[in-house]
Amino acid sequence: MIIDCYDIETEPIIHLKDFYGEQKHMVDRCLIIFSKEIHEHLLSTYDCEEISCFHACNGNIPIYKMNYKGTDIAFYLTAIGSALASCLCYEANWLTGATKFVMFGSCGSLCREKTEGRFIIPTESYRGEGCSYYFAKPADYIKIKNSDKLAAIFDKMNVPYVSGRVWTTDSMIRETAGLVAKRKAEGCIAVEMEVAGVQSVCDFYGLELYDFLEAGDVLEASGYEVEGLHGANHNLGKLYIALETALQI
Repeated sequence: MIIDCYDIETEPIIHLKDFYGEQKHMVDRCLIIFSKEIHEHLLSTYDCEEISCFHACNGNIPIYKMNYKGTDIAFYLTAIGSALASCLCYEANWLTGATKFVMFGSCGSLCREKTEGRFIIPTESYRGEGCSYYFAKPADYIKIKNSDKLAAIFDKMNVPYVSGRVWTTDSMIRETAGLVAKRKAEGCIAVEMEVAGVQSVCDFYGLELYDFLEAGDVLEASGYEVEGLHGANHNLGKLYIALETALQI
């Protein structure tokens, strides 16, 4: 069973050193980006330097460095989904030395009244995926430990937000009416696909994650609304919130 996958009694057989050599130390902060449009905006707007890349048989993913208001910040276009996003986060730490990660993407709202016009700061995430069970003891939810720190930063910047539980799923087309009702009853206000896994990896390796979301589509008993998804995915406003956050962590 997947709840038996948390093994800290024996050593891993594979190490990142086997693929990348010794760990590098070039930057302290890194943005985890989901939007190709936001990624391209950074490359076209700032003086960016490729400092490393993730290797894979289906193609390499570059990691760039930029300077924002006097601070070097790395960034990369991550893969979607808990397992891949989690793996790339730890690899980014190994390849660049970054220990502080700001992750920002879109999500589906489970409570329009709470999320409309506000960013979402997850406080806990329901572990409806697989990756986190290899890095954290079995439990229904994982605490997003820097949520209070991020909320204080948002308060300082006067950024509108709501804090609350979210649901991490591995399958974006299996949010059934029954599962949505269960998660809402437990207090979840949004559903997304990465944070439980990425948080578990950060906790395991001693990294710091600061995560916020923007609701686009809406999942309600009355049906599914997708109209706001493109804007939530590619909103440049949250990029600059993420950059300012990176300066303050």
